[in-house]
Amino acid sequence: MPMAPEHPRVLILGGGFGGLAAAKALKGAAVDVTLVDRTNHHLFQPLLYQVATAGLAAPSIAAPIRHILRGQRNVTVLMGEVVDIDLAARSVTLAEGGVLGFDHLVVATGATHSYFGRDDWATHAPGLKTLADAQGIRARLLEAFERAEGSTDAAERAALLRFVVIGGGPTGVEMAGTLAEIARHTLQGEFRGIDPASAEILLLEGGARILAAYPEALSASAKRQLESLGVCVRLGAKVVGIDADGVDVEREGVRERLPTRNVVWGAGVKASPLGALLARAAGIDPDRAGRVPVTSDLSLPGHPEVQVIGDLAALSIDGQAVPGIAPAAKQMGQHAARNVIARLRGQATTPFRYRDYGSMATIGRHRAIGVIGGMRFTGLLAWWLWLFAHIVFLIGYRNRLVVLMDWASQYWTMQRHARVFSPRDEAP
Repeated sequence: MPMAPEHPRVLILGGGFGGLAAAKALKGAAVDVTLVDRTNHHLFQPLLYQVATAGLAAPSIAAPIRHILRGQRNVTVLMGEVVDIDLAARSVTLAEGGVLGFDHLVVATGATHSYFGRDDWATHAPGLKTLADAQGIRARLLEAFERAEGSTDAAERAALLRFVVIGGGPTGVEMAGTLAEIARHTLQGEFRGIDPASAEILLLEGGARILAAYPEALSASAKRQLESLGVCVRLGAKVVGIDADGVDVEREGVRERLPTRNVVWGAGVKASPLGALLARAAGIDPDRAGRVPVTSDLSLPGHPEVQVIGDLAALSIDGQAVPGIAPAAKQMGQHAARNVIARLRGQATTPFRYRDYGSMATIGRHRAIGVIGGMRFTGLLAWWLWLFAHIVFLIGYRNRLVVLMDWASQYWTMQRHARVFSPRDEAP
């Protein structure tokens, strides 16, 4: 007979911002924590686009989860993928065949790409959620310039030098602005048959404005800043088709074909598939984005021992949905840990309250927007604030130092030194 566990078992699914925050907040608690993730690393997703655009190397924005939690003796880290959850038995099954029991479960498996029912587009318009995504996109983008240099067909060359970014949210805006800087500055003087500055950067947004979560004045400022970099911003542009040769766009009732070999998807996200699995196990319906409805203390309805956090949780406070961003996930993780400790002590759990410290989006060199403490920032000041915030919140002193040095080099030289790629890096 197996021995009974010495302490209550807390199982955390996901090593992102929320899951890692929950594990750290349980340091010193009389619990045995097991953290399970499909990869071996924690990823600082806000800077993932910089890996995709050759600004930073992958290790600069990621760190092994084991290393981060190495000093926390009550945590065990496992790499695996959850394929089933049995709430009655309080256990989860891994794809590798193992079964893990729990007394308390924290689910923080995040989000993935949403193609609004057109998953066949994924092959031609990769999204940006993982290091593999970033490395694949980087290979595609850089290879486009290489292939254009060797092409003698004008139509093919034009398609190779047209870059289409779909979605005017933070990811799309950051990608479009950085691509413009690469074409107009980084690659200057390196080619003989093409002029990289002639590359066409298109940002397609189906709504009335980009960065719709920001005040309208800041959205308008972001659009002007993008256009000053040479990005063509098309609003009200609905994508109706994507294939290997281009994108079909419908705008004001007129359909247009955009021949291109380079498409990046940033138009939508949905909860990880584990959300549907968990909702089905609990007998509840997920929302349209696949997120799991939770009670005010982040617990699963009817299952107080299970808490759902981060992008996977559907929660509104005073009529406002908690945003799917890193600060919210970290706050949820910390709150979930406090509620675990409260339940172990026989105390009542408390409702989650999101503290909005502000938000920022970068557009390019000296270009950004931000809202902090109700104050609005644009341009150079917003850019410096964005740089400072991202350095501070990176995991690990080494990563902060490396990113700071890389950014300083880019600032003075306009060069990006993570441009080495192999065609094998290209996403399938």
